[in-house]
Amino acid sequence: MELTAEEKKALLDEMVEKAKADLAKEAKADIEKVQKLVADERKKYEEMLNGKITAAELKQYEEKSQAFEKKVQEKIDAIETKMNRLPIENPDNKTEKPGQKEYKAAFFNFIRTGVMKLEEKAQQYAQEFKALVSDTTGQILIPEELESEIYRALPKINVIRRYALIRGTTRDRIRRRSLTEVAMGWGKLELGKEVVETTVVPGEEWQYVEDLEGLAKIGKDELADSDVAIEATIIDSFARARSDAEELGYILGPGHSDQQPEGILNGSVVTRVTTAAADAVCVDDFLNLIYAVPRQYRADAVLLVPSTTELAMRKLKSATEELYLWQPSVQAGKPATFAGYPVENQEDIPAIGSAAECDVAIFGNLRAGYRILDRQGMTMQRLTELFATSGMIGLLASSRTGGSVIRPAALRILREHA
Repeated sequence: MELTAEEKKALLDEMVEKAKADLAKEAKADIEKVQKLVADERKKYEEMLNGKITAAELKQYEEKSQAFEKKVQEKIDAIETKMNRLPIENPDNKTEKPGQKEYKAAFFNFIRTGVMKLEEKAQQYAQEFKALVSDTTGQILIPEELESEIYRALPKINVIRRYALIRGTTRDRIRRRSLTEVAMGWGKLELGKEVVETTVVPGEEWQYVEDLEGLAKIGKDELADSDVAIEATIIDSFARARSDAEELGYILGPGHSDQQPEGILNGSVVTRVTTAAADAVCVDDFLNLIYAVPRQYRADAVLLVPSTTELAMRKLKSATEELYLWQPSVQAGKPATFAGYPVENQEDIPAIGSAAECDVAIFGNLRAGYRILDRQGMTMQRLTELFATSGMIGLLASSRTGGSVIRPAALRILREHA
C-alpha cells in the first residue's frame, strides 16, 4: 500500500529526528572527553605556574593532548559530514533553521581549539564553550540560537544637561554671591536735577553637591558563566539610572535640606504664569508664558513640556486662519518648534489636569537660569569581600552632583488655573 504525502513526511521527520539524536549522543560523549582534557590541561598549567611541574613536563602533556585531539577531530569530521547530509527540513523547503550554521561553527570550532595552549587560546575556547549546553535528553544545544542580547527598557530622553550651565568643582558646595542692580537718570545737576540714588544690597547663597548612590548584587557564578558581559551591562544600566535620577532632581528636587538638587519647579523661586482655565491650555497661555521672560533671555530659550501637553499644543490653531502653530522639525536631530521656539519633552513635569494648580510647562534660557555642579563623574566600586559568604559580588555606583536656579528672571513656569 502506497503511503500518502503526509505519512511520507511524518516517516521522514521521524527518521531525521532519530538520526540527529544518535549523532548528538555520539558527539556528546566526545565533547565530555574533550572537556575533561581541557580541565586537566588547565590544572597542569596552573601547576606549572605554582612550580609543581616544569615547562618541559607541560610540553610533554600538551603533545599527548594534541595526539588525542587529532584522533577526536577525525571522528568529529565524520560526524559533521553525516549531519550535513541529514535533511533537517522538509525536502520541499531547503531553508536552514535559524542558528543552525552558528551552532555547527561553535561546536566544531570548540572541539578543534579547546585543547590549544591555555596562555594563547583561553579566552577563545572559554567563549565558545559557553555557547554549548546540554539539555535533559543529552542533546547538544545552543542558547536561543546564539542570542546574547539582554533585553532592557529603552532609556528616557533627558534634556536638562543638554541645555543647562554645567560647572565642575572640587568642593562640596560653592558660594553664590549677588548684588542688586543700580540705576541712572538724565539731567544736569547744576540746574537742580537730583541724582538717582540706589542702595546696593549684597546677597549670598550656597549651592551644594549632593550624593547619588546605587548598589547592585549579582551571584559570582552568574558573572563567571554568563555568555554576555553582565558586569558591563549593569554599569551601563547604572549610567542610565543616574541620568534619570538627576533629571528628576533638576525638575522636582526639594533641595539641600533633603540632600537633593533644587528643582526648577521647587518652591516659588521662579515666577508662575497662570493659564486662562483649569485642565486645559490655549494659544494665549503659551504666548503669555513666552513674553513673561525678559527679551534678553528669550533668544536661546526652550519650552519644556511632557508628552501629553505636547499633544494638546499640537492641536492648537491660530484664531483667524485656522493654522496650526506647531511646526514639526524638518531636520534630523532638531526639535519641533512652537511660536518659533524649540519644544523638548520632559516627562517629570506634571501633565495637564494631574493635580490642582499644577505646573505644566517651563520656558526660558536654561543656560542662564539653571546651573549643574559636578563634583566627579560616576565611579564604580566592586565589593568582593562584603558579600563573599553569600556568593554575591556587589557593584556600588556613586555620583556627586547638584543643581539649582541661579537666575530666576531667565525662567518662567506655566501653572494651571485653580
